[in-house]
Order: sequence, then structure tokens, then C-alpha cells
Amino acid sequence: MKSMDKIVSLCKRRGFLFQSSEIYGGVQGFWDYGPLGVELKRNLKDAWWHDMIAGHNELIQPATAPTTFEMVGLDCTIIMHPQVWKNSGHFDLFCDQMIDCRESKKRYRFDQVRGRWCEAKDQKVFVTTLAEQEQEADEVRRRAMKFFKFRPKDADKLTVSDESITLDQLDNTTDVLGPDAKKLDSLTEPREFNLMFKTTLGALGGEDDVTFLRPETAQGIFVNFKNVVDSSRVKIPFGIGQVGKSFRNEITPRNFTFRSREFEQMEIEFFCHPDTSQDWYRYWRDRRLAWYKNLGLSDDSLIMREHHAEELAHYSVGTADIEYAFPFLPEGEYGELEGIAHRGDFDLRSHMEGKLDPSTNPMTVELNEKGKPKYRGSGKDLSYRDELTNEKFTPHVIEPSAGADRGVLAFLCEAYTEDEAPDENGNMQTRTVMKLHPRLAPIKAAIFPLVKKDGMPEVAKEIYGTLKDKFNVFYDEKGAVGRRYRRQDEAGTPYCITVDTDTLKDQTVTIRDRDTLEQTRVKIDDLLGDLESRIGSA
Repeated sequence: MKSMDKIVSLCKRRGFLFQSSEIYGGVQGFWDYGPLGVELKRNLKDAWWHDMIAGHNELIQPATAPTTFEMVGLDCTIIMHPQVWKNSGHFDLFCDQMIDCRESKKRYRFDQVRGRWCEAKDQKVFVTTLAEQEQEADEVRRRAMKFFKFRPKDADKLTVSDESITLDQLDNTTDVLGPDAKKLDSLTEPREFNLMFKTTLGALGGEDDVTFLRPETAQGIFVNFKNVVDSSRVKIPFGIGQVGKSFRNEITPRNFTFRSREFEQMEIEFFCHPDTSQDWYRYWRDRRLAWYKNLGLSDDSLIMREHHAEELAHYSVGTADIEYAFPFLPEGEYGELEGIAHRGDFDLRSHMEGKLDPSTNPMTVELNEKGKPKYRGSGKDLSYRDELTNEKFTPHVIEPSAGADRGVLAFLCEAYTEDEAPDENGNMQTRTVMKLHPRLAPIKAAIFPLVKKDGMPEVAKEIYGTLKDKFNVFYDEKGAVGRRYRRQDEAGTPYCITVDTDTLKDQTVTIRDRDTLEQTRVKIDDLLGDLESRIGSA
């Protein structure tokens, strides 16, 4: 099992991720990407955009598409008309259950507080903790010992269950010791908490000026459906892709960047004929899973999980989650990496006609106290007419929705490796290496002069200048070459190029492969093409 503590430590040490506003104590649920992290995230988004949008038909797909299709892009605003969120269902239904502790005055998300049953002195209590998975069992035992007023010598009098469960799996919270409480039964009943961030438009800031930061990028695509069809003349089936920031006021953001309050999404809304929507759903589900595997996530760490009927969102006809075995989760558990949802025609119809009443499912227009529509639609015709058959219909939508931040986290966790490698003296040492796919690696190659004399730095800098036009490369002449290798291993750099004494004789350099440690000689004139081939074929 990989250590999440080690991964987080490396991310800060090497400049992948920093806590937002760290010098002021930080802001929970917000993260800043450092020099390496911003390159990794940009590479992930670029790979997604090319493979899914700009070059969607270039790659061999894991399944045959039902027919040819087109893809285009959008970049929509973060703040939209508040009516958008009323008709999308977010205003009423985008909620999590939260609980409050009457003793500590703290608030928690109901389904994220974990614990174990503990028994002693003929009493059975459920002891909770917010500790990470690696420390959970020890922390539960420590809190239980304190609750029962046991000394270390009394440890054998306490029984702690092996099973870790969350609060929402309990019948009640009467016998629960809250995460920051000293007494039982301090937790309130769970209640709904809307996750959207409120803000105001204009200078007055009155009730009529309230709007929200978008909780997802999808709605910007739906309200622009007609604009895209009319301006670009795409024909169904086609998809609209968007990469952008979203915001959710999470009750308890946790697990590094897995659950944050500000995050970036990579979403596609794929519009198709209702009769073919199930085929397209299966196509996008399989294609998105294969994409993660092609970029280096292992079969053992990934699963595809179809939602049960009771799990489905109010808009969903069917949903499958691509899930990853993040190290902070208990062994055998997976966390959502991407969801592929069959949204039916819910979104276009709701923006045409009004709010969907989830209790009855028909499209309804509710009236306010003045008898006027409360959740009115736009009134715009968002249906589609096929020019060949003259058929008019409301398209169905398949939505592959990926989190860029969760994607970065998954690839960081997958890449983190500890193995044995020889140092400059030939002695085997443990090394930490980030085995990132070359397409994702922040730095593609590092260039070293073996020593800082005999003309080697001049040649190395010339190579650096040549490669810099094509790739993000790094020049380093400080310290022993073995230590320079180790620094690049931790940064995930797939290739290191060394200029040595033979370079001055025959104009060749050594390329060292990060993963295999194999070293080969390549002519300087062939170096650019060699790197392009290595990265392109990886």
C-alpha cells in the first residue's frame, strides 16, 4: 500500500502542490499548483482536449463508434443567470447531508465521518475520527482508551472492531462519540446543506442580485446548445467539450485535492438521437476507461461501476463511474475519478420548459405567491431538426465528466514508486521516482554537463536551447550527476541527457531512461527526433 503522507510530502517538496495561502495558515479545500504541478495539470488537460475534442478521430478507439461524429469546444462564464440553477435542479437538489456537534460546535459531512465499534466495561460505543485511513485504527483505539479512562496496561480490556464504517450506515447516533467530542450523543440529526457558493451582482447587493458560482461546467453547454448548432452547423451526433473551474461549498473538504471547494472539470456533453443514446452511452463509457489506461493507470487500480437505480441523480437514465484505488481509502475501496452519465433529454427540456419535479417526473411550472412562474424555463426552442429526414426531436445527452484535479491526483498516486537504483559509485540505494507517462510528465528531458569545465556546459546549453523550442526541458549543472538524476526522478522526468568527454570527440550524448535506467548513445543531430519518437510512441 502506497503512503499518502509520502506522496503529499513529495508534492510540496518538489513543487507539485501547495496549500493555498499557506503563510497565513492556509484555507481548507483550496490548493495551489506549483511549477511542476501546473505543467502536469496543463499536460493532462491538453491530452484530454486533443484526444477527445481536436483530434477525437485520430486514435484507435477501444470500441467502434455507432457512426461518425463531430466535436467542438466552448468556454463559458463562471457566473450565469440564477434561473439556470433553478431549472437545472441545483438550487433545490444539489445538497449534502451535514451534522453538527453540540459539544465542539463543529460541522461534518454525514457520509464522511468514519469510525469503529468499541466495547469495554459492558458498554458498546461507536468511536469516530477524521484521521486518514492509515492512522484511523490507531486513532480510534486512542480515543476509546481515553473515553473509557483506561491506562496503557488496560489495553487488553478494550475490543475494537476491524470494520470501518461511516455514520450514514448507522441506525442512529445515540451511542456515537463525535470526532471532536468527549461525551456520547453530541451529534445532531443530519440536515440538507446546499453546496453552491452564493455571490452578488452589481453594487447594491440586494436579494434580487444574488447568484451563484457555477457548481459544474455542463449547464453553460446546455444553454448554448442552439448557439453552437446555428453558428458551427454541426449535425447530430456531436459533442461539445469544455474545461473550466467549478466551485462547491463542501462541508468537509479532505483527502488532499480529492474533495476541494475549487476544482477544474473536463466535461463533454454529447448530443445524439434518442434511439441511439444507449449505444453512445456504452461507447463513451468504454472509451473514457481506455483513455486512463493508455496514460498509465493500471488495470488493478481502476474499476467501472454502474450506479444502482437508487443512486442515480435526478437527471440520470444511467450512470457509470470510473473509480480509482486512491491510497487514502481503505484497501479494496475506490474513489470516483470520472462519471459517464446518460442524462436523457432532461437538461434541454428543463431549460426550455421549466423545473423538473423529481417527485412526479413531468415537466412542471411552479407558481410563486403572486401566481407567476417560479421556475420558468427560457421559453426558447432547444429541440433539433434533422435536415435530411425533417424529424424534430429533443436530443439525448451522454456526459463524460472528468475532474482535472482528481485526474492529476490519480496519476501522481499511480506514478509514485520506490525502487532500487545504483548511485554514482555503483552502490544500490532506494530511490523515489515518479513514473509519469511521458505525455503527462512536467519536464520531458533534463540536460546535464558531466562537469562544469572542458566546454561541456557550453555544449549542454546549446542542446538545451535547441530542445526548449519543442519541449519543456531543464538544465542542471549543480552537484554530482547521480544526485541530479535523483532530483529528476522525483520530478517525473522520463529522460536525462548527459554531455560528457565522449561528446566532445564524437558529438554523441547519453540518454538515460527514468524507468529502465538504460543508457544509450545518440548523436546530437539526431537527439530531437529521438526524443520525439520516444515521447510519441510511449
